[in-house]
Amino acid sequence: MVVASQTWQISLPGCASLKEKRSVVRSLKDRLRTRFHLSVSETAHQDVLSRAELSVALVTTDRAFAQEVLDKADRMVQEHARAVVVDVRRDFY
Repeated sequence: MVVASQTWQISLPGCASLKEKRSVVRSLKDRLRTRFHLSVSETAHQDVLSRAELSVALVTTDRAFAQEVLDKADRMVQEHARAVVVDVRRDFY
């Protein structure tokens, strides 16, 4: 069994309110859940307008499959128009 996780530190330039920030974060979370069937959570910076930390987790039997899913998820987050990825951390257990 392989447990994989990935965390993105995200900058949200142009967010003027927590409501606007929540809209961007919710969009990312919903896409990650729907497309990749990942467990998703906003894990830090909940009350900071210009930053967010999103973490995902995946349990599978194949490390290569986990790597592939996280690579696709990373591309999707990197390409999001309103979010700028500052840092990424990936772990396998």
